Amino acid sequence: MASKLELLSSFIATTAFTLLFHPCASIEFRRELSSWSTGIATWYGDANGAGSDGGACGFQYAVEQPPFSSLIAAGSPFIYDSGKGCGSCYRVVCSGNEACSGIPVTVVITDQGPGGGPCLSQAADGMCLNEGAHFDMSGTAFGAMAKPGMSDQLRGAGLLQIQYTRVQCEWPGVDVTFSVDAGSNPHYLAVLVEYEDSDSDLSSVDIMQSGAGTAGQWVPMQQSWGAVWRLDSGSELHGPFNIRLTFSSGRVLVASNAIPAGWNAGVAYRSGGVAVTRGRHSGACRGYEAAGSFVRLLYHLLLLFVVLKL
Repeated sequence: MASKLELLSSFIATTAFTLLFHPCASIEFRRELSSWSTGIATWYGDANGAGSDGGACGFQYAVEQPPFSSLIAAGSPFIYDSGKGCGSCYRVVCSGNEACSGIPVTVVITDQGPGGGPCLSQAADGMCLNEGAHFDMSGTAFGAMAKPGMSDQLRGAGLLQIQYTRVQCEWPGVDVTFSVDAGSNPHYLAVLVEYEDSDSDLSSVDIMQSGAGTAGQWVPMQQSWGAVWRLDSGSELHGPFNIRLTFSSGRVLVASNAIPAGWNAGVAYRSGGVAVTRGRHSGACRGYEAAGSFVRLLYHLLLLFVVLKL
């Protein structure tokens, strides 16, 4: 039986090696929202790419940029949930292939994928009653499940058996963002909701505008598609707008002055009416700078030491 010191040394070596040579691997601790379940994973798009430019959620090329950083997946129907699952986060780990690292990778749902997951329960006639999840991952995310230097070998497998669990999304330093659709006008407003740090699916969006006869009234928006919600108004809309997000868990988030007066179509805003400047660039892994990696490494080592001392 390995001693505590041997276990600690092994953990130090594995973690340090992973951080240095495989920065896409996700070792951060996030709050799990469900138990681990069985599913399958495939990948699509370029081997080191972001799957597609936004897919069925509407995130467009933001999938390549931080905080998504190409670590995304298209979810099978019950994961995608008619678009309400857009932006949800899952921890995924593969096994059964020698290239699998056994280290979970956190991915964000940004697209709708196919079904075809493993059948978890069948009726007497053989009909599947409960189909497991299918994560069609970006090439970057799929390769991130591999041991250092074995990403291409793992992608060569094409399909993997996985375990997955939903976790709370956490976007440090990034506030919930509302991107005004390019087709919006004074009588029609459509917004893409991003980075809401959700612990469950987004179930409804309400908007409050300024102006005579409208101030102080929450008006429900309709889901247009994916993560895009719209308001078809019979009269001219008056900003600034407050936006209220309600999640299936019952959590409510209110963004005050989310979209300012004098807003422009095609511009993204954050709470307070601050415009967000975006530029397209290649998607690398999440920002694992050397200093940040060292701090995280010390944190994990300290936590493990405390556990072993108990």
